[in-house]
Amino acid sequence: MDRYEDLERSLDSHRAEEQDAAAAEVADRLRQRGIAVTGGEDSDDLANLLDAVERFEHAVEAHGGDLMVDDLRSSRPDDAHYVVPRREHGEVIRAYIGRIDEATASLRRHPRRPD
Repeated sequence: MDRYEDLERSLDSHRAEEQDAAAAEVADRLRQRGIAVTGGEDSDDLANLLDAVERFEHAVEAHGGDLMVDDLRSSRPDDAHYVVPRREHGEVIRAYIGRIDEATASLRRHPRRPD
């Protein structure tokens, strides 16, 4: 924890609880998308992961993909390029974010799905 956080927590006795609740909400949003989270991730890393997943999802939608069909829980996605990469067992979150960002960049070069 840094000095800023120490100061903020001394001024707001509920800050740690609020941060824990926010991290739990982000983790839940990721799990609902089929993204594996362990519970041991840093709250900033969770927020960065959610941002990366949302960037990927926006790219999928921009290319005509359907997030209801092209997701990690789907046994038969329309296009595997539109499915966010699965987190490998034991993969550190920053490496996973990097893979999602690579997939997003690759998706931008993938042919757009016809309407």
